[in-house]
Order: sequence, then C-alpha cells, then structure tokens
Amino acid sequence: MTKIVPLNNVDHADLRVAQGYGAAYGDAINLTRVFPTEFEALQREYVILFHPSPEGGMQAVVLLGLDRDENLYLEGDAWSAHYVPAIQRRGPFSISVKVGDMPGERRDPRINVDLDHPRIVRDGGEAVFRRHGGNTAYLESVSQALFLIYEGLGLTDAMFAAFAEAGLIEPIAIDITIGEGVRYDLDAFHAISRERLAALAGPELERLHRGGWLALAIHAASSMANIDRLVARKNRKAARP
Repeated sequence: MTKIVPLNNVDHADLRVAQGYGAAYGDAINLTRVFPTEFEALQREYVILFHPSPEGGMQAVVLLGLDRDENLYLEGDAWSAHYVPAIQRRGPFSISVKVGDMPGERRDPRINVDLDHPRIVRDGGEAVFRRHGGNTAYLESVSQALFLIYEGLGLTDAMFAAFAEAGLIEPIAIDITIGEGVRYDLDAFHAISRERLAALAGPELERLHRGGWLALAIHAASSMANIDRLVARKNRKAARP
C-alpha cells in the first residue's frame, strides 16, 4: 500500500524517517535504475548497463548483485560504497510536476512523501523539518537526490537517441565464474561499444561532445572495469562461514 501526498511543513512537521539500508526498505535488489546526471559518480564504483524500460525504450541501471534479491553493496544496515544511487537515497520521497492550466505556464516540481513507506517512523530516525519550519540537512540531501532524478529523467531519452545515432549501443554478454565453478551468464543487457567509441571522429565526435553525450558514453564504458570489483565482493560473500 502507498499513501503518497504532497510534502509540507504543516501537516508533516513531526515527520521522521528511519536511516540506514536493508531488505526492509527495498534495498535487497540486484540492480537499480540510475540517471545520466549521476554517471560520473557511478562509474567509479558500479557497472553501468542499459536495459529495456517497462515504459518502452531503454533505461540505465547499475548491477548490484548476481543472484535474485542480492545487493553485494549492503553490509548490515550500511551501504558499502562512497556513492549511493539517487533512487536508493530518496527514501519515501518522490518528485512530481505540477502543470499549469495555461499553455506555456511554468511546470513546478514538488516533493511528495509516501506515508505508508516502511521508513516512516514515530520515534527515532531523522526529522524532515526543523522546529520552526525550515528544512533539515536530511531533507536537503533528499532534495539533491530528487533533483538528480528529475533532471536525469529529462535527459534519458535524448541520451539514448544520441548513443543510438552514433551506433554506440551494443548487446553485451557477461560471463562470470565464482568459487568452485558457479557460473553466471548475464545476457539481457546492452552497453557502450568500446570499439565504436574509440572509432568516433570528425563531425560525429564533435556532435556528441557538444551535446554533452560523449562524457556520458565514456563514463558508461569505463564503468565496465568495475565487474572485477563486483566479482571480488561476491567471492568475499561466498567465503564467509
């Protein structure tokens, strides 16, 4: 069940949100959606892949585990990485756009909260608003995550269109062997073609650079080196008694 309402400092003056990560909060997942606005931070620690979107087209994801409901970045109630994807940081909050009644009227994004979310608690947790109505540092950090999502959603289709026009997207098969011959074949994803990326030249290269898409393609391609880090996490987990 969900009970999503616009957030405000009157009705939700005493709202408190549990911190930390875990299965109870929906973090036991082996991949999560990410956005172009966070590729630079993501590529340092995660494998960025492309996957069909339920709404059609493609979406970017990062690989968190190899088995179903496995997040190798979870250690107890902590997320073991310097950067946590914005979707996982937003907690019970989401963003929506209020469309004006008149053509050309400004579209104002607003923050919503799911009052039935398991992170909403009566005691403990972090306050959302200060005693006299101002935003807490926690709500400011959530707002930053929501901004990355909002801006990233607006860039996603154009990014994939630019990648496709340049022929940069290709199917990828990832074969991983863990421990005593346990094998994982990941073949439902796409990635940036390193060969095609290296071959870019002339107007095509300039067009991608001027559009801001070249840096994103490089980040996504560079992230593939993190497969070894993910395998190391899986091996450490398998070695635990």
